[in-house]
Amino acid sequence: MTRSAQPVTPDDLDLAVRLAVSTLREAPESAWDRPAGSLEWTCWETTEHLADDLFAYAAQLGPRSPSLEREVPFSWERKHPGGPANAIGADRSAGSAGLLQVLEACGALLVSMARTTSPEVRSHHGFGASDPEGFTAMGIVETLVHTHDLAEGLGLPWTPPADLCARVLHRLFPDSPTDTDPWTTLLWSTGRADLPGRPRPTRWRWNGVPAAER
Repeated sequence: MTRSAQPVTPDDLDLAVRLAVSTLREAPESAWDRPAGSLEWTCWETTEHLADDLFAYAAQLGPRSPSLEREVPFSWERKHPGGPANAIGADRSAGSAGLLQVLEACGALLVSMARTTSPEVRSHHGFGASDPEGFTAMGIVETLVHTHDLAEGLGLPWTPPADLCARVLHRLFPDSPTDTDPWTTLLWSTGRADLPGRPRPTRWRWNGVPAAER
């Protein structure tokens, strides 16, 4: 089976965030301090981290002349040792509804930037300078796999569309297996699942560089 060579689009990211928020809304208010799957962070912290990722990717596309050397220098801070370093946080008094509104808003920022930024733009990322499609794909991967972490912690079902997983695998993990289920393969590629006959990665990274420039 060949992975889909169709481009990753802002509509794909919009769908990923909408599906994630719809799933997470089912969690009880009392559950958000549970660990998020295999992560050391709570479900609340992991959702803030996901929102922060989406915000940060949008910000990388914002400057008129994006840097190829570093991130836009927002101040990222940890609320406690070992917690995620975020520039974005949610007001705890707003409850999980407010937290998910923060996630939804940050997703919308990246969707909007991806729709309006020239495909010729390149901006820094630690895994290789990328284009708007690449940052969109990164946002989708972050959304899908962290919602997996959250669903495990919150006791919710979560299986995103296979075609969406296939497109981000083709864009960011071009060397991933193509004869396996796309969602399981994405989890495997990010160290979260096993594939028969293949050791689970203990270290992983995607390749955000556009294919023609690798």
